[in-house]
Amino acid sequence: MILKDKVVIITGAGPGMGQAACRGAAREGAKVVVTARSQDAIEAIAAEIVEQGGEAIAVPLDVTDMSQCKAAAEAALAKWGRIDGLVNSAYYHPDWGPLIEHDIEQVLRALDVNSAGALRMAMAVYPAMKAQGSGSIVNISTLCTRKPMPGEGGYGMAKGALNHLTRHLAVEFGGTGIRVNTALMGWMLGVPLEGFFAGIGEGGEAFRKQRESEVPVGHIPSDADCAKAVYFLLSDYASEITGAMLDVNGGDWVAA
Repeated sequence: MILKDKVVIITGAGPGMGQAACRGAAREGAKVVVTARSQDAIEAIAAEIVEQGGEAIAVPLDVTDMSQCKAAAEAALAKWGRIDGLVNSAYYHPDWGPLIEHDIEQVLRALDVNSAGALRMAMAVYPAMKAQGSGSIVNISTLCTRKPMPGEGGYGMAKGALNHLTRHLAVEFGGTGIRVNTALMGWMLGVPLEGFFAGIGEGGEAFRKQRESEVPVGHIPSDADCAKAVYFLLSDYASEITGAMLDVNGGDWVAA
């Protein structure tokens, strides 16, 4: 268990990567602070982890609210006395369409959640991590910051800012023992993508097969498998890695 006894806060614990990361981190021995805006959802995940022999607490969190970010950090400290890891998985995706035609308010919200929200959380956990002399922050970004995809301009713009936040904080935290890295996810098989395929209708299965054939590993990676890279970056096995952008998308970013 590469995260044994580490206290990890995970934001955006909704269906998909956030929930997969919570469950997987717990299986790897972490004590998990499960956070999202939905009280019912996070309590269900935390209860599931505890029932399976792990340790977890649920803390409601809107990452656009600094007071709630601080409260999540305080809850971790009150329960376990330290914070070893932070996974910034909370996100907002504007409506699909050309960036130049986007509702600017949606773009601003994407920036507020995806990048400023991650900064708020980093600010919230920084004092504890600095006092400990150690900590790992993992920002969840996207393939479309490497390989722009039509319709995802607002989302990609916000995640691109998150990528820079990673590099900047990695340098700014030099000497503190705090590492900051990014995992760039691509198409991930899970509840959200399954819903997307189903929404297409009868062409959904054909589109799925097309996408699978385009990914170098030969399939669409699952969110649970992609989350394994996050555990690595949180763990001591990545002790010498900071400021890195790790592609966790089946090689999709190098494919034409």
